[in-house]
Amino acid sequence: MELMAIGTVQSPLRSRAEAPKQGDEGAPEAWLAFEPRFADGLDGLAAGDEVLVLTWLDRAERDVLRVRPRSDAARPMTGVFATRSPDRPNPIGVHRVTVTALEGPCSLHVGALEAVDGTPIVDLKIALRR
Repeated sequence: MELMAIGTVQSPLRSRAEAPKQGDEGAPEAWLAFEPRFADGLDGLAAGDEVLVLTWLDRAERDVLRVRPRSDAARPMTGVFATRSPDRPNPIGVHRVTVTALEGPCSLHVGALEAVDGTPIVDLKIALRR
């Protein structure tokens, strides 16, 4: 299996401690900066589109299989696959965001995104309408 970064998140969030658990819990707007060789893949995207950003949570612990959901000591230990914990064997983040602007051929401005600055982007998919 081969996985490569197609870009990076540019965010005012500098550490996991600063990041909210979910985007709708006070996350800042961010930029998605793509490698120039992937610019053609962004063709057709426009402001207002909802997209799923798949990230590689590079600061996650990969040997964790059980966590307390939302780091709440009152909650019972739960398997990571039943949670949204970033700590997991393959730390892939899934973020539903709205494109608010495009700048040049390789940069998208998006609404609330809880990913930390420098987080690698591994894919981008248009979100299906609910």
